[in-house]
Amino acid sequence: MAATLSVTDNRTGKVYEIPIQNGTIKAMDLRQIKSGEDDFGLMSYDPAFMNTASVKSSITFIDGDKGILRHRGYPIEELAESSTSFMEVAYLLMYGDLPTETQRAEWRQRIRHHTFVHESIKKLMEAFRYDAHPMGMFISTIAALSTFYPEAKEIMDPEIRMKQVHRLIAKVPTIAAFAYRHSKGMPYIYPSNDLTYAGNFLNMMFKTGDSPYHIHPALERALTVLFILHVDHEQNCSTNAMRMVGSSHVDPYSSTAAAAAALWGPLHGGANEAVLRMLDEIGSINKVPAFIKEVKEGKGRLMGFGHRVYKNYDPRAKVIKKLADDVFEVTGKNPMLDIALELERIALHDDYFMKRKLYPNVDFYSGLIYQAMGFPKDFFPVLFAIPRTVGWLAQWIEHLQDADQKIARPRQIYLGHDVRTWVPIEKRGR
Repeated sequence: MAATLSVTDNRTGKVYEIPIQNGTIKAMDLRQIKSGEDDFGLMSYDPAFMNTASVKSSITFIDGDKGILRHRGYPIEELAESSTSFMEVAYLLMYGDLPTETQRAEWRQRIRHHTFVHESIKKLMEAFRYDAHPMGMFISTIAALSTFYPEAKEIMDPEIRMKQVHRLIAKVPTIAAFAYRHSKGMPYIYPSNDLTYAGNFLNMMFKTGDSPYHIHPALERALTVLFILHVDHEQNCSTNAMRMVGSSHVDPYSSTAAAAAALWGPLHGGANEAVLRMLDEIGSINKVPAFIKEVKEGKGRLMGFGHRVYKNYDPRAKVIKKLADDVFEVTGKNPMLDIALELERIALHDDYFMKRKLYPNVDFYSGLIYQAMGFPKDFFPVLFAIPRTVGWLAQWIEHLQDADQKIARPRQIYLGHDVRTWVPIEKRGR
């Protein structure tokens, strides 16, 4: 059987055979379908890319109906359970395979070599208002890095390109921690390269005075797992921004800043903060039934449930739910947890939510864990951006190496006026 799609244009009676590859047809193959010689040709209209693949990728696979998430073929559950460090998963995304012991050591050393930021970057961050949002500081500072590394524009030079990758992965935790310390009016803590990626970040965040900061192993492990769970998620809004901006061949710092800006939106990286605000509004477990009733009546929204891709239980949410127990054993149980568990129990057994395939997503429990670990709500998008920088960079490199890609330039359907004649102002009426 031929792998083609037969299309009959009822306007002209012509029949077209369009090849099917990888379950898709090329949008440009529709251009040949015309009603006449002056016709531009058929286009597809797909607001928000609901059913349009704009790239080919070998990094992340998602099957939303089955609740599957894999990076380079490895199930996310296995990576979260078995990976001893975030750097190991970062290497996997960048190079396609898990590192050997030697490769992992070399990779770590390359990253550690770039953890410090230029002192002028620190001065730049000090110029922000005392109450500046940490994500705004993060985005601005990432963009500013391009002025410190002008060679970064040589994106087609593999060696120069990878050096910027090392710099970005190394510096985002430093910049993030500095943004937090700035908001607290606390002195910046410089990186400690003898610590793990997560441990170094926690030290820069919470160390006070000259005494050593004791990093609890359970919390360090929890943050490592959370970083792994957020490292990449296929062609989401921020990844699409990274690829689209990068298609202009701008430096990776500018592209990463654009991706981080997309992540900041409440429909993307700010969703776990919205979950906490919802739990605060509910207030107590005995008010959950009334809240569920309002949601079903269209008077409220159940945050942290449902997903653009997943129509099953988000596999990352399962990992996080187990992780919460380890964290709360150290920090004490977040008082909002009981409300969250009751919401989940009701939603998973209520026909209203079951018919709509609304299952907990990664944001439902992650905010509770972050809050228990001492991170403020407005810092949650920054925590998301740190690991996702790895995914953005892997996707960016893949995009640059794809011969099919050109500068991104979507088409539009013009619905405005046809040609009009200029009317002098005195004849336009009052």
